[in-house]
Amino acid sequence: MQEDGVRAAMTISSHIDASRRPRRGFRHLRAALTVAAICLSLGACAEQYQKGYIMPIGALEQIPIGASQDQVLIVMGTPSTVATLSGEVFYYISQRAERAVAFMPQKVTDQRVVAIYFDKNRKVNRLANYGLQDGKIFDFISRTTPTSGQEMSYLTPLFKLISSR
Repeated sequence: MQEDGVRAAMTISSHIDASRRPRRGFRHLRAALTVAAICLSLGACAEQYQKGYIMPIGALEQIPIGASQDQVLIVMGTPSTVATLSGEVFYYISQRAERAVAFMPQKVTDQRVVAIYFDKNRKVNRLANYGLQDGKIFDFISRTTPTSGQEMSYLTPLFKLISSR
């Protein structure tokens, strides 16, 4: 009789333990959800890259029309390149890119060319902040697209050059 009581108790306790244990399907589901959560959190950590000139905040506001070339060099620093189209022009070139995951290629998110035009007296004549908008070169200061001419023939290869890097 005592044996029947022990067997009955063992059967009940083993049945309870089996119900407390997670089933295999749930264990695999839990592992898959953990891996998915890790992948999503890593995907949210995009790396950002800045190439070329890093413009100080408020730098363009410190350069009024008529400022000297020396004042521009003090505020902006050495230009990325200098051109002499019809007067001297300082170009400050920058590019921002980001990569979603470490093994993925970088994707360019922004390209800018800040152009500072000088007259024959080496005074600021005009400021322009060129970027790409809808695939076209666009001046974000005057809100215009430059027309063809010497300026466009210089800016177009510049954007192609920094896009290919």
